[in-house]
Amino acid sequence: MDWTSLYLKTSDLNVFILGTGEVATRRANKFLDHGANVMLAGTNLSGELEDKGAVLCSTQHVDELVEWSDLVVVASGDEELSDYVSTIAGDKLLNRADCPYEGNIIVPTSFNIGEIEISIFTNGKSPLMARQLRKRIQSIISEEDILEIELQDYARSILKESVEDQKERREYLYEIFEDEKINDFIKNKQIDDAKCYIDDLIGDCHDT
Repeated sequence: MDWTSLYLKTSDLNVFILGTGEVATRRANKFLDHGANVMLAGTNLSGELEDKGAVLCSTQHVDELVEWSDLVVVASGDEELSDYVSTIAGDKLLNRADCPYEGNIIVPTSFNIGEIEISIFTNGKSPLMARQLRKRIQSIISEEDILEIELQDYARSILKESVEDQKERREYLYEIFEDEKINDFIKNKQIDDAKCYIDDLIGDCHDT
């Protein structure tokens, strides 16, 4: 397997998408929702994409659009034009929705639960199973898991300021994760109380 999962910072990234169909629209929404500048070349643009700031361009301007872009997404049914755009993309980041392995970026199915983003990639073997796995994962992640992440983030921020040793910080985080009183706070959605308890717990441990 020649692919590995990475996260790309997309704020202010210039993304050119060849195509305006269903796949192209889905890609555009994803990048727009994460702060990218998006231009699409095709026949029409949905009102939703326009409202988010997407720009519709003519396919006659693909050379200029590729030059402008940091990332090129090919999601068009025009095979000849798709091959041409892929060729002139050169060393730029390239996602080919029609032939993923001919690009150097794959956009996997992904979804958010709170501030958690989860991506699923089956190495191209089964998009159907990727959707099924998504449903299963969504069904097992609870609101309590989300609150636990919030508290772990809160504890980490305090520990970084007060505990220099990384191993010691990790031990505190495990202690907080396994603390029954904190688990009770989470079950009762008493997050502010849990944070106060964490403040006292870290303070007491650090003082001793």
